[in-house]
Amino acid sequence: MCFLLALIICRKSYSEHKISSSEASGLGQQLVGVQAELFIPSTHPRERWNFGEFWGKDFDEFYFTPSHASPFSPTVVVFRKENKVWKRYNFHSALSGDRNILYDKTKYIERIDSGWSKVKSLGAMFEREDWGIMRLSTSAKGTYVFDDYKNNDVIRISRVNGGKREEPMLLGKEINTGKWTAHPFIAPDESYLIWDSEREGGYGGADIYISFRQESGSWGTAINLGDKINSELWENGAMVTSDGKRLLFGRSEKKFRKDGTTYWESQRHWIDAQIIDHIRTKQ
Repeated sequence: MCFLLALIICRKSYSEHKISSSEASGLGQQLVGVQAELFIPSTHPRERWNFGEFWGKDFDEFYFTPSHASPFSPTVVVFRKENKVWKRYNFHSALSGDRNILYDKTKYIERIDSGWSKVKSLGAMFEREDWGIMRLSTSAKGTYVFDDYKNNDVIRISRVNGGKREEPMLLGKEINTGKWTAHPFIAPDESYLIWDSEREGGYGGADIYISFRQESGSWGTAINLGDKINSELWENGAMVTSDGKRLLFGRSEKKFRKDGTTYWESQRHWIDAQIIDHIRTKQ
């Protein structure tokens, strides 16, 4: 009851989220260069949120849109009541090739006149209990790439052919090589694919890799993004901002508590996305 009352007294408004100059610069932090830097926003992005629409007499679904957000923040956060339990969905525009359709794993929302649609399912083709999707990224053409932690940590792809969604298929050994592969990001124009993996020849735990689309349509050999991004720690979850200017990623380190137990401490980093073009020209 307290949860619902808190929602009702929130200021109800709809704000179409656009990348502002303050968001692009990290809310005060200077623009990044050719070496990855720690992302330190001057204002916590979760402090300012607009309460959005809700639907149904039981108030079973509603969303928040950030009025001031960092590039790492989701564009829309949806809370949905499923089987009497509230579940949160994070819809991030950087993972979508179409800003009018936002995705979170097997769910999506569409922009409508009044704001955003209710949460929808991608369908039985993706809602499989034997799959474990951590991230799904889409291109402007509607191609999906997603990982699967329940099946040896692989990455799959599903394209639209003749207006029909194709069954997901495993990507080749160029991508699915190493102890695991995860957190894919496909460029809006499908010119490259970024992901993280632990494989031979890396700098440490997990590194971030890129593969460029070849003229034949196949994916090229995996290329390590190098020591300007990767380190002896664990780099993961890379994506490029919707304006194409910055590459964002996380860097994690295993820490030990006094009682001997361990935990992962993660920090957000970013770098000028021109590093992608620099690597491309060196091929």
